[in-house]
Amino acid sequence: MKKETYYVTTPIYYASGDLHLGHCYTTVLADACARFQRLAGKDVFFLTGSDEHGLKIARKAEEAGITPKEYTDQVVAKFKHVWSVLGITYDKFIRTTDEDHVKVVQKAFQKLYDQGDIYKANYEGLYCVPCESFFTESQVVDGKCPDCGRPVELMKEESYFFKMSKYTEWLKDFYQSHPDFLIPEARKNEIYKNFIENGVQDLCVSRTTFDWGVPVPFDSKHVMYVWIDALLNYVTALGYGTENDTLFQKFWPADVQFVGREIARFHAVIWPILLKALDLPLPKQIHSHGWITEKGDKMSKSSGNGFNSLVLADRYGTDAVRYWVYKDGPIFNDSPYSSELFIKTINADLCNDLGNLVSRTLAMITQNFDAKLPKCGPSLTEDKELENKLNHLYEAVKNAMDQQRVDIAIDEIFGVVRAANKYIDVTAPWILAKVDKNRLATVLYHLYESIRMVAVLLQAFLPTTAEKIFEKLGIEKDSPYRKLESITIFHTDLMDYTVHKGEALFVRLDVQKEVAYLTTPIKKEEKQDKQEKAEKPLISIDDFDKVELVVGKILHSEKIAKSEKLLKNTVQIGEEVRTIVSGIAKHYQPEEIIGKNVVVVKNLKPIKLCGVESFGMILCSVSADGKLSLVEPNSSMPSGSEVC
Repeated sequence: MKKETYYVTTPIYYASGDLHLGHCYTTVLADACARFQRLAGKDVFFLTGSDEHGLKIARKAEEAGITPKEYTDQVVAKFKHVWSVLGITYDKFIRTTDEDHVKVVQKAFQKLYDQGDIYKANYEGLYCVPCESFFTESQVVDGKCPDCGRPVELMKEESYFFKMSKYTEWLKDFYQSHPDFLIPEARKNEIYKNFIENGVQDLCVSRTTFDWGVPVPFDSKHVMYVWIDALLNYVTALGYGTENDTLFQKFWPADVQFVGREIARFHAVIWPILLKALDLPLPKQIHSHGWITEKGDKMSKSSGNGFNSLVLADRYGTDAVRYWVYKDGPIFNDSPYSSELFIKTINADLCNDLGNLVSRTLAMITQNFDAKLPKCGPSLTEDKELENKLNHLYEAVKNAMDQQRVDIAIDEIFGVVRAANKYIDVTAPWILAKVDKNRLATVLYHLYESIRMVAVLLQAFLPTTAEKIFEKLGIEKDSPYRKLESITIFHTDLMDYTVHKGEALFVRLDVQKEVAYLTTPIKKEEKQDKQEKAEKPLISIDDFDKVELVVGKILHSEKIAKSEKLLKNTVQIGEEVRTIVSGIAKHYQPEEIIGKNVVVVKNLKPIKLCGVESFGMILCSVSADGKLSLVEPNSSMPSGSEVC
């Protein structure tokens, strides 16, 4: 029997800086949907990636003294690290600089031009560089972008235009006949009124004032507008327009595409028209969630630690971050964030409700039945009430997830957790332990089965926590009782399981202390140190073999005027002499290291740091307190010797 498929996407994130908690919300949401549908047996494809072209990135790279590709390489490495920390199980990470993507985008642009949907004219208008968005005078607010609030720039240049106005009536009819294409309803109504109802405007789709973009195939002076390039990633990632389009045939159209409300209009107006013009089916749904806000303002990277997903995950665990965004995130409307709310949510739901349920249940099984799951006896009224709730749990969660309502799904799961805790209060097992061991066995069995059924579902939402619970319950990795089909009905025949109480799932937090920590902004140096110390992914021997380590001798060293951290070093490697910039100025004076033998990464791509080109890397070790020490081979080893 052919498997059902499920294709879910996030936006490809603009590679111009770090990802804060607001960015991560979209991807965590999509990941929960992907995990659940895999658990349900569907063939899932989950796409995310990076949007790497445009004027903003070109300017950022210029400021850093490196090429745009070098700049985006660095940003993409950060993106992938964040997704790894948050447990994001994407099937493909696409980059708009990928060669196969660029080729297909050019083919699509040529097709639009050949069929008369693209024409040349002169553009004069307002442009927001950070958002890479065009606006009319009526759309800007006091000379500022209506989306991000930053000043817009007047642009004048020869451009190509996409004849979107031609598709106005079609788009109106499409929205009338597909009321659930864009959700929520309020967002759809807003976009329809502002961008569709009075006619869709033709779109400027090429630029000549910079060259960091996909070249227009029939006019080398022009590069494509970044949004045409970016939107097509959803189909190019599947092999659309190539000789091998198997994935495209299998998974397109997408089941759901998650986007933040600031980019909803691109996906709700440009994207459907672009697909229609290319004679391609439209996605089944665009889900436009709101913003995570602080005091009414959109979250920004300049805020305190509380908005930094890496800080949150490192301090409280990945599942704590995931849970907060499911429960309190902006599934449709904007959602306020505060560090106090975050900590109180962890304490109340994860520590008190879930953690205590597991701890109390396993402690009582351990104390009264030598850690062996007791047999289930006849059910009384209070048992049947809990069983009834459990028997409807899978259906309730499935219905929610079929609509991508992760917030409802997680509430249903924790509704069972709360019901199980109430069941403890009603049955009073601490009293039964003294007067009725048979009745106690039935009560503890019901609690065990409740926890197991919750854990099965939590595999899609809180995967680390689910695994810990299964280990505590004594349920092996290959057990059928970890599968989704095992929770459609309450089981009364589980046996031979030995529980392991172990440590608490979540530790109760001091609200005042943690809020003080989270509301302290990260210093730039501390932030960089945290990123440098971040755990790296496992590599193969083939990956390691690509690194060329050699002995180098430092001939000269001096401080770089623009930096408190960097030293400019002249290093001899065999017969070659190189400049290598190292971030060790806070740990060594230049005169201390002259004449030292050091270990150098010889084949590292050159990069400019504070205007100085650095070719290679000098290796250091770092202690727990952050002290750096040069890795020094034996002084008798000549420079250029291989380190292996």
